[in-house]
Amino acid sequence: MNMLQFITHTSDKYSIAEEAQMAIEGGCRWIQLRMKDASDEEVRNVALEIIPMCQETDTFLIIDDRVELVNELKVSGVHLGKEDMDPLQARELLGPNAIIGVTANTADDILRFKGKDIDYVGVGPFRFTTTKKNLAPCLGLDGYRSIVKAVRDAGMEIPLVAIGGISLDDVEPLMATGVNGIAMSGAIINAPDPMLYTSKVMEKLLGIPHD
Repeated sequence: MNMLQFITHTSDKYSIAEEAQMAIEGGCRWIQLRMKDASDEEVRNVALEIIPMCQETDTFLIIDDRVELVNELKVSGVHLGKEDMDPLQARELLGPNAIIGVTANTADDILRFKGKDIDYVGVGPFRFTTTKKNLAPCLGLDGYRSIVKAVRDAGMEIPLVAIGGISLDDVEPLMATGVNGIAMSGAIINAPDPMLYTSKVMEKLLGIPHD
């Protein structure tokens, strides 16, 4: 299950829908619509552009934070940051089939979710990134190794997705730490050819054996 999640981010060059389309055309099958400073109406309009692309390609679409919109639009699920709705409350609202992801920076953060009905944890940041405000301390490869070990030793099998300043060259070393996937935003959007860049990331991920 070597996953790539593409996280949208406002850019001078492309609309959010164009970004999602390029990532999907590059082979990514998991989009997170993240529009922190936008109104619900703006997010809804962009989601309605992206939903048909996702349906045509069997791509998961999750929306950052806005549980009510996820419920209204019936997309695949939601990603919840530390300040967002409690995942158990989101599960109650969205039902058993929604994907619910959460954010964590430490093994303790993740262990708090033990026994709770969540589907993956976004763990980061790997290194400094400008796409996120209020950045937590960067983990580096050693940080991921120790987090993966602590979480697995505690008997938690939940998928861990590395996030934060990750580029193509980081894919193999990061996956070797034992994480189950990676999330990218800026590296893809700022590449000369985002579609080609995504396809190179997917090639690397698909070429890595997994249990």
